[in-house]
Amino acid sequence: MTPRAGILITGTEVLTGIISDRNGPWLSERLRELGVDAAMIAIVGDRREDLLAALEYMRRDGMALIVTSGGLGPTADDLTAEIVGRFSGREMVLDDRLEERIAEILRPLMRRWPGLDPDAIRASNRKQAVIPQGATVLDPVGTAPGLVVPPADPPGPTVVVLPGPPRELQPMWETARATEAFQAAIAGAPTYRRGIVRLFGIPESEIANTLRAAQDDGLDLGPLEITTCLRRAEIEVATMYEPGAQHAYDALIEFIANRHADTLFSRDGSTIDEQVVSLLDGRTIAVAESCTGGLMSARLTERAGSSEYFLGGVVAYSNEAKAQLVGVDPELTARAGAVSTEVAEALADGAAARFGADIGIGITGIAGPGGGTEEKPVGFVCFSVCVRRGDGPAARITRSARLPGNRADVRDRSTTVAMHLLRRVLRGETDTIVLPGQVTQSAKT
Repeated sequence: MTPRAGILITGTEVLTGIISDRNGPWLSERLRELGVDAAMIAIVGDRREDLLAALEYMRRDGMALIVTSGGLGPTADDLTAEIVGRFSGREMVLDDRLEERIAEILRPLMRRWPGLDPDAIRASNRKQAVIPQGATVLDPVGTAPGLVVPPADPPGPTVVVLPGPPRELQPMWETARATEAFQAAIAGAPTYRRGIVRLFGIPESEIANTLRAAQDDGLDLGPLEITTCLRRAEIEVATMYEPGAQHAYDALIEFIANRHADTLFSRDGSTIDEQVVSLLDGRTIAVAESCTGGLMSARLTERAGSSEYFLGGVVAYSNEAKAQLVGVDPELTARAGAVSTEVAEALADGAAARFGADIGIGITGIAGPGGGTEEKPVGFVCFSVCVRRGDGPAARITRSARLPGNRADVRDRSTTVAMHLLRRVLRGETDTIVLPGQVTQSAKT
């Protein structure tokens, strides 16, 4: 039987939405990589009764492992270690070695703020060295230690206690999973393989139809755990399977590839961003964008080493900025409109010329919620990507599309559309491309 795990995120600031939970999904993914069924993620506030109730629920539901995040600081509302000790039937004791380790970590901080009361600081952080007896201590990455706490009276779940900040939790996870108690808790976990394919230009409902068609065609999808989701305007199909089901997975991917040859752009899980970087081959990029407000430039610089290919970007929001910063002819803007394929092309050309880049990207649109018209409604965005050679364009792809969603959705999805157009240009594909909600299109070489 596959061992099951629950994830318990603690903190009133997370429960109320002041801080978004990033640890739950990250831990779920790590557990699945180990063959552990991550059955649930719960978020509770900093209240003893709620923490204990969540732990008891997971025990009743048969969890072999519970991973907690948060509540390990020095303040009165940091309760996780205490409650886990009570839940596991273990007495709380002071770990002298851990207390001294925390003191060592605090000494440089106290030197930076000499006015602090050292006795008060040590007393408040001494609380972090009080742990369930018999627990395995995970040395702090910040000031908070982690713990692996097996039940005092088996059977019962082993509890992995981790700090809240992701920069502390993630390296500590690697230490936790190597402990004897952790390995004993997940004994019998199967080995899983994971495959991801990505598609662009079709709705998520079409993938659901494809999966039904695959079954109708006789494909055995039983051994496959298939998850589909819409992520940044792309469809991601993620599949978990045991090694013995490799043939079933291969058959499914071939079925998807045959049915969606025009929209499947990644069979190996690589992202559009990774593919664009691999295709640049020394070429440089510049951006002139309007409705995306710098998001396109930000996306192109998310990766380390982006200075090798990204020369610069301009947020040309007003018509005056388009003219003065990028060289868009005001008469063109007056004739075609600021949101038009003609202006998108002028933005791309201007960006490449101003920065001396090999490739220029221009984006202009109506992100909403206001500003739309019957002819150019909210979500209408125009794109152009040009490759320059000498003083003029050697290749260009220009498109317009009606993108769905609110203002944030339109702006984010616009960057994805632009990345796919850039990929097409880099691959020499300036022919027809289908975009979600497409309105018009043109291609020039």
